[in-house]
Amino acid sequence: MAIKLHASFAVHPGAWLRAEIVTPHGLSVTDAAAKLRVTRQAMSNLLGSRAGLSAEMAIRFEKAFGLQADTLMRMQAAYDLAQARAREGEIEVERVAA
Repeated sequence: MAIKLHASFAVHPGAWLRAEIVTPHGLSVTDAAAKLRVTRQAMSNLLGSRAGLSAEMAIRFEKAFGLQADTLMRMQAAYDLAQARAREGEIEVERVAA
């Protein structure tokens, strides 16, 4: 039996990274971008939950802060699925008979 988590548990990884990693380390968006060698815009979009976390960015956070990239990617997948489930009624398909 699969465990189903309530959609409210699906947090955007960017929001989590900002609250739990970047801010506690005393870093600004600009500082974090410089440390991870990405553009300020890319970091701002991620931390502001306007862009998803890529595998490469997850590895950058892993290398910079010791986080597990796999965990961050699972967080992104859970968030994406929760967003899709929230609008599941709008998704139309034709059922394929076996």
